[in-house]
Amino acid sequence: MTIAINVRFLTQNMSGVQRFAREVTTAMAALSEAGQAPRLRLLAPRGAPQTFAGLPVEVVGRLSGQAWEQLELPGAAGRDVLLNLGNTAPLLRGGGQAVVIHDAGAFDTPESYSLAFRSWYRTLHLALPRLGAQLITVSDFSRTRLSRRLGIDAERIGVVAEGGEHALRDPADDAVLAKHGLAPRGYALAVGTRAAHKNLDALRDAVALLAQRGLVLAVAGAADASVFRNAGDVDAARALGRVTDAELRALYENALCLVFPSRYEGFGLPPLEAMWCHCPVLAASAGAVPEVCGDAALWFDAEGPRTPAAALARLLDEPGLSDHLRAAGRARAETFSWPAAARRLLDLVEPR
Repeated sequence: MTIAINVRFLTQNMSGVQRFAREVTTAMAALSEAGQAPRLRLLAPRGAPQTFAGLPVEVVGRLSGQAWEQLELPGAAGRDVLLNLGNTAPLLRGGGQAVVIHDAGAFDTPESYSLAFRSWYRTLHLALPRLGAQLITVSDFSRTRLSRRLGIDAERIGVVAEGGEHALRDPADDAVLAKHGLAPRGYALAVGTRAAHKNLDALRDAVALLAQRGLVLAVAGAADASVFRNAGDVDAARALGRVTDAELRALYENALCLVFPSRYEGFGLPPLEAMWCHCPVLAASAGAVPEVCGDAALWFDAEGPRTPAAALARLLDEPGLSDHLRAAGRARAETFSWPAAARRLLDLVEPR
């Protein structure tokens, strides 16, 4: 069996979906090179690099974006099994392909997305399984939500958990602290876009608490305006914008904690990255995040009486809690890896 991988993600900005696609493709390529996986072909539209993960990239067709994926990718894949890793796949292909759909957000949190984006995703996700495509997702939470929203049996949807060890790949770039006026352990970190479901507005009281203690909230991340609707900024938070992997590692390693208030996540990569970096995690008990963090995080409510500010106060005032969360988080993180994700994905992908 040869697997043709849709690597359109190589032409897109990095987000959690593109991170998954890049890391799992890299891990599959390593397995293939070692003779432990089928031969892989990487198919991309114009604008992609010539190589990725040690493999040549086949740039095919004249189109780009969704038009390329829908119209030119099916023919380029030929009789190979087509693997799509980033929520979308060509309808014309029908069966003979697998698609990783990371969550049911287009149905469950429509307020987070533009009308055009959510309408297209709803159409696509409803149609793909009915045309014979194999569905895969990244958590039991997402499998349950997709099963309900798409009207299909949950057993038809495979699950591949993500990894997080990429957070340690690049040496930490500590210069990012001076760049933004941050001191080690002098800030709590939030990572995410201003999309509504990320729930950053819930951190307003936490910002006030931090200010009382001489601390600040630093927010890293930027959103694609064509996809996400901006739910606004958190007043008095220090906006860092998009950061490099090396800068993000430094931010995790020097933070008082990661505060993750999202009320809807198909997986929840920032908490896992933080745990790999020995950064205590304070998170909303919502979506797939409890599935990822287990007992290694300090929980609060996305919307309820247990507030992020109360969790922060406990972290600051309870002796030994920070050290406990650092150790428990790293131990939990080490149960997730990209090679394991790649093996699971390869086990699930079915030949034609």
